[in-house]
Amino acid sequence: MQPPLNPRVTTFFDEATFTATHVVVEPDGKHAAIVDSVLDFDPKSGRTSTTSADEVIAFVRQNELAVDIILETHVHADHLTAAPYLKEQLGAPIGVGARVDTVQETFKPVFNAEAEFATDGSQFDRLLEDGETFTTGALEWRVMHTPGHTPACATYVAGDAAFVGDTLFMPDFGTARCDFPGGDAAMLYKSIGRVLALPPETRLFLCHDYKAPPERTDFVWQTTVAAERAKSIHVHDGIDEAAFVKMRTERDATLDMPTLILPAVQINMRAGEFPPAEDNGVSYLKLPLNML
Repeated sequence: MQPPLNPRVTTFFDEATFTATHVVVEPDGKHAAIVDSVLDFDPKSGRTSTTSADEVIAFVRQNELAVDIILETHVHADHLTAAPYLKEQLGAPIGVGARVDTVQETFKPVFNAEAEFATDGSQFDRLLEDGETFTTGALEWRVMHTPGHTPACATYVAGDAAFVGDTLFMPDFGTARCDFPGGDAAMLYKSIGRVLALPPETRLFLCHDYKAPPERTDFVWQTTVAAERAKSIHVHDGIDEAAFVKMRTERDATLDMPTLILPAVQINMRAGEFPPAEDNGVSYLKLPLNML
C-alpha cells in the first residue's frame, strides 16, 4: 500500500481575530483547499473589507493554484467568513460539516431570522458527513465529525495533517469552550479523543492562537498529536472525561462572550452571506438583548 500523500500548508494569520487561514496544496501539484477564511469587520462602524482574503487570493494566483473547495470547520463565533467572496473570485464551492443544520435551527430563533431562512444547510454547497472522503487533486481528505464546541464542528484530515478548527488550541492554551448554545463538554472530550487517536506524528493545524503569556510571545498555529497528548494543559494523557468536563464547565463560566459572536454567527450560519437587505437596500445585523 502506498503511504498517504502529505500536503503543503501555507498559513495566513489575522491578528485582529487571532485566526489562522490555511491554504492546503497537494504535495506535487497545484490543486488546493482553503480552510477557515476571514472577512475583515470593524464592529465600531459596521464596515467590512476583504484585505485578509485578498492576501490569500494573491497567493493562490501567484502560485497558479486551482482551489477545489473552501472549507469551514464550523460556524465561527469570533470572525466573519470570507467564503462567498473567495467562491466568487476563485470559483470553488463552500463545504461545511453536515450538522450545520443543527446550528441553524439553534440560532434562527435567537436572531429571529426571516421565515424564509432555511435550516437545512442549503446555503452551503457541500454538506460533509462524518467519514466522507473527497479529493483535491491527488490529495485525499477524510471528514471527522468533532462536535462539542458547536454541534457542527468538523476536522478535516489530509495525509499527515488535520485541520481541527477550534476543537484544540496549542498545548499551553488548551481546548475550545463549550458554553455556546449547542455546546457540550462531554461531547468535546470524545471528539478530542478521536483526533488524538490519529498517528502521533500527525500535524494539527489550528484555527486560532491566543498565545499563553508570559511563557510565549509569538503566535503559533501548528502542533502535533504527540505534543497534545504529552503537554496539553486540558487533555494530556491521563485526564479522564469527568475531570475534563468539570474543568471545562468551571472555566467556561468565567469567560466573556467573544467580541464578534453576534455579527459572526448571524453571517456565518448563512455561509457568509449578509442578511437580506431591507427596503432601503441595506443589510442589518441584530443584537438580541438578554439572550446569551
